[in-house]
Amino acid sequence: MASDHITEIVIFSVLFLLVSGMGFVAARWRKAETLDNLDEWGLGGRSFGSWITWFLIGGDLYTAYTFVAVPALVFGAGAAGFFAVPYTIVVYPLVFLVLIRLWSVSHVHGFVTPADFVRARFGSPTLALAIAVTGIVATMPYIALQLVGIEAVLKAMGVHGHWPIIIAFVILAAYTYQSGLRAPALIAFVKDLLIYLVIIVAVLYIPAKLGGWGDIFDSAQAKFDASENPGDGVLLEGSNQLNYAMLALGSAMALFLYPHSVTGVLASKNRNVIKRNMAALPAYSLVLGLIALLGYMAIAAGVKPVSHDGEADGNTIVPVLFDQMFPDWFAGVAFAAVGIGALVPAAIMSIAAANLFTRNIYREYFNRNATEKQEATVSKLVSLLVKAGAVACILMLDPQFSIDLQLIGGVIILQTLPAVGLGLMTRWFHRGALIAGWAAGLLVGLALLYQIPNPAKGKEHFGGSAYPLSDFGFDTKMTLYVGIIALLVNVLVAVVGTVVCRAANLADGVDATKEDDYLADENDKKVKDIEMTSST
Repeated sequence: MASDHITEIVIFSVLFLLVSGMGFVAARWRKAETLDNLDEWGLGGRSFGSWITWFLIGGDLYTAYTFVAVPALVFGAGAAGFFAVPYTIVVYPLVFLVLIRLWSVSHVHGFVTPADFVRARFGSPTLALAIAVTGIVATMPYIALQLVGIEAVLKAMGVHGHWPIIIAFVILAAYTYQSGLRAPALIAFVKDLLIYLVIIVAVLYIPAKLGGWGDIFDSAQAKFDASENPGDGVLLEGSNQLNYAMLALGSAMALFLYPHSVTGVLASKNRNVIKRNMAALPAYSLVLGLIALLGYMAIAAGVKPVSHDGEADGNTIVPVLFDQMFPDWFAGVAFAAVGIGALVPAAIMSIAAANLFTRNIYREYFNRNATEKQEATVSKLVSLLVKAGAVACILMLDPQFSIDLQLIGGVIILQTLPAVGLGLMTRWFHRGALIAGWAAGLLVGLALLYQIPNPAKGKEHFGGSAYPLSDFGFDTKMTLYVGIIALLVNVLVAVVGTVVCRAANLADGVDATKEDDYLADENDKKVKDIEMTSST
């Protein structure tokens, strides 16, 4: 009952409204002459320094859904849920040089989206359209899942129904429309400070109340020993170790292919900012590891997820744990940390998706002579539509299906790696071969995901991302992450297709970029001049 959680609701509401007010004020923060262009509205003027970028990218990547889903997975499956920790460590050295190059070429040529780069690099509007549509499709369920995080908190406070979600996203839509990327950049400071505070208190306070870490791990071991599922446990089984490693690697490669990740990077003022952030961002991985341990704490605390109409919502594990273990006032602070944690990524995701539509669909196919103001206006309007679509997903679909959509989204966005990631390293690939590889990867990925059941949830299709290698004829119980399989098919088709196209002397697109614009070292005069201008 909501009446039993008045203190929590009040504190949650006050903090939520406070950061919402900051979102509106952000339009005057680092104020530009006008926000009627994508550089200012969609990329914050490309002027964010190291601290702002660190909070912005951290707030962008470590979302409210991370806060509730990772511990919930550990609660249900044990060690397999910790895959998120190694992948957020592996990702930063993987993308270090790639992001520096992407920043350089984007600032030299005024690119706003990864599809802008692909359009210029390979001279193919069709390939750019494929990348843009892929980014939008993969981002939409991600935004919806931020709503799942807020909804889980509200359920733990006894607040049911969809009207609070609608109100929250109306407010989010309003200040994002007004302030653009400056809004989540400013709010990210509060969001991250709250999350650090809550996690530090949680890992010190909750274990002390539960008898210590030894008792917590003993409780988890006892639960998994009694489970009939052979794949769960506090240690990985031989059958799921390969999938664990490949899921971590595939997730790492996919993370910075998401449009909102690229948006956060392009908003930084120079390449040194990116370098410092790639070195510092693994600090978030430490926090993520502590967040994952909340799943084991919930087992020891005997937490039962909130049930509605007889169906338990696993996403409420952490909010219920906070409600049981913390005093009411601090539980309200913890709930606010999760709720605010949804606002930052949701805002950046909607801006990134809107920029993709504006630059790579509207401008390319509807109005090639669009002015900067027209582009900004279209992007603002589309950002509203994107948020409305995310709310519609929650209202019309089972939240569990939204989670499955996110699983599919990871496999989908990974198929942009050859064009975006490898395209930054080499132009050897033929544009036609890249399109064929993209299509083949998507078809194989979706086909394999469709064949994976989940008997525990009564699902015949799209029940997970671990594909049994025995279905390929191997005599083993091991499974492999579908995203890696699809990516291998993608790259193979792209390589073979390029060889065939080159042998047939098929014409390729004109490269509108210059090698020295983004392959240059720190002494490259053109890029260095831009960095000096941005820092003044």
